[in-house]
Order: sequence, then structure tokens, then C-alpha cells
Amino acid sequence: MVRLRLNGEDHETLARSGETLLEILRERLGLTGTKHGCEVGECGACTVLVDGAPRLSCLVLPEQLADAEVTTVEGLADGAVLHPLQTSFMRLGASQCGYCTSGMLLSAKALLDEHPDPSNAEIREALAGNVCRCTGYAAIVDAVADAAETLRDAP
Repeated sequence: MVRLRLNGEDHETLARSGETLLEILRERLGLTGTKHGCEVGECGACTVLVDGAPRLSCLVLPEQLADAEVTTVEGLADGAVLHPLQTSFMRLGASQCGYCTSGMLLSAKALLDEHPDPSNAEIREALAGNVCRCTGYAAIVDAVADAAETLRDAP
């Protein structure tokens, strides 16, 4: 049995020996926003936040997460209210096929939580572990900067 604190809720599920967090999220808990990509830690499609820090769920075993808070893209919005990152990504066309988007969003959230006013260079560095084959990254960087401004201006 694996116990996880996931998107603010406690979950308990069965896991096979060696099953990764990615597999647990998608196949056991039905949270398919976290994507299967390379499964060797190179692409960032499976990025989640563990205690606020980006982690590659394809490389994390659930037993490594005792007492940790895991956030997936499904936990980014507040009910029906999208996170400013999600809104900016949509408004500025920062995702095309969408495969990398959840990992990008969570890496960007970790950055903005730590550095609310990042430079474009800091945004690019924070997203360096996330591969996008569609956009060329310019719209993604613009969307993160836009969301940072929105979050700074929020009451």
C-alpha cells in the first residue's frame, strides 16, 4: 500500500515493487495530466511538484515521498478557477500539442513561488529540463512572465 498526500488530499493505493510515481498517478489514480515521455528523466513531461520543488515522476518511487505534498497539474487550478499560469498559457498560445504543458506549468509555478519577478533568462533556466518540440519556447517564456505580472498585481 502506498499513501500519498496529493493535491491537498490523502490517497491510498496498491503499488507493485518498482512502480514509479508516474505510473501510480496515471494508472492507479487516473490523473493523466502528468505525461509519459521519455521515462528516463530527460524530457520533463512527467514533472510534478514535491513539497513545491519540481521532480520527475518517472524517476521517483512512491515510498520516497513519506510526508511529502505532491502537486500535479490537476491540483494547479482552484476548482473551476484556473491558475494565472494556465490562463496565460491559453491566452498567449504557449501550448500547441499540449504534451509538455503540464510539466512546463509546474516547473514555472515552482519558479514563481520562489522568484515572483523572474527575468526571461531565469524563466528559461527554470524550464530548461522541459522539452517542447512545437513552440520554440518564446510563447512559453512570455506566458510565464505574463503570469508573474498577474500574480504580483493580485490583491
